[in-house]
Amino acid sequence: MAAPLRIGILCHPTYGGSGVVASELALSLADAGHDVHLFSHEVPPRLARSPGLVQMHRAQGVPYPLFHSTPHDLAITSSILNVHRATGLDILHAHYALPHAVSAFLARAAAQADKDRPAPKLVTTLHGTDITLIGNDPSYAPLTQFVISASDAVTTVSEWLARETRQRFCFATSGPCPIDVVHNFVDTEWFSPNAGTGRSACRRTDGPTAVHVSNFRPVKRVPWLVKAFARSLRGRNATLVLVGDGPDQQECRRVAHELGIEKHVLFLGERDVLPELLAPACVFALSSSSESFGLSALEAMSCGTPVVATDVGGVSEVVEHGRTGLLAPAEDMDGYADNLSALLFDPERAKLMGAAARQAALDRFTRERVVRLYEAIYARVLGRPN
Repeated sequence: MAAPLRIGILCHPTYGGSGVVASELALSLADAGHDVHLFSHEVPPRLARSPGLVQMHRAQGVPYPLFHSTPHDLAITSSILNVHRATGLDILHAHYALPHAVSAFLARAAAQADKDRPAPKLVTTLHGTDITLIGNDPSYAPLTQFVISASDAVTTVSEWLARETRQRFCFATSGPCPIDVVHNFVDTEWFSPNAGTGRSACRRTDGPTAVHVSNFRPVKRVPWLVKAFARSLRGRNATLVLVGDGPDQQECRRVAHELGIEKHVLFLGERDVLPELLAPACVFALSSSSESFGLSALEAMSCGTPVVATDVGGVSEVVEHGRTGLLAPAEDMDGYADNLSALLFDPERAKLMGAAARQAALDRFTRERVVRLYEAIYARVLGRPN
């Protein structure tokens, strides 16, 4: 950028993709010299572990008997206005359409009434379920469509999600619907093959290891993965390490018990230090029924770990079948199990694919490359040279 910008980033404080990407972007922009403020109702885990110079604004609404739940989104809007009136903001970057793009829109509208300084521009990044699930629900769809059209720029994390957005929310009556595709990125220094013990789980004497990381929501289909893993064993020894927590964890335990593979499945719960778990693994397993990008798969690839995944959404934009991993149709459990078996029990093939996965991360998904793309979008909406 020609000059440092004052940037406000809004995101969910979660371990999920949107919260991770927003936090990492905030830290990267601060490293690049920008003045960055992050707004959320809790501190995102990726920000909490970092010494980066991002100013955190924890905006929690005041409980009141009239409210069924605390209105964090309104508190975030007020927090943005306080910062803008004190120091000014050039850009509001909302990650996830609802409620963050709405909060940012309200803040921009209120700031337009302030004659002392220009109102910030609004950039909205769509991450997946804000378009395919939540935002597409009839209760929210009109508002989702409105904030998309009202944004100064809209980005999606994959070509697939851009197509879905245009199909669901861009109509002739709503005018042009320009969308920039900016893939997610990974910190290739942190997520590296050198993380962890340095020894490949494919060569362990107690059997190879597959790793899965998610929030255990139904869309991640972790019980389905446990069943596919059981089919891949065929009497051989291997371990499935499940990282994360959520509504389907107990069902996963039940399935593992029912199939008699409890000793082959480890439940680690929520963990923040993931490279040490990803780098030593033989394979990373992604089993979603829908996935706009697959950030956890990219983080595994950056660690030199190949991916076995369902071929859904934007996953094929990240994982190249036969080179950096293996893909199977979403309902083909036998094909998925065969792919797991092919990499779990062929360490040389897994090693070659892992090296290609690492190179793909370095070639296409580095932090520096993606941050430059966002800086170019900021410059464009502000009418400044990049």
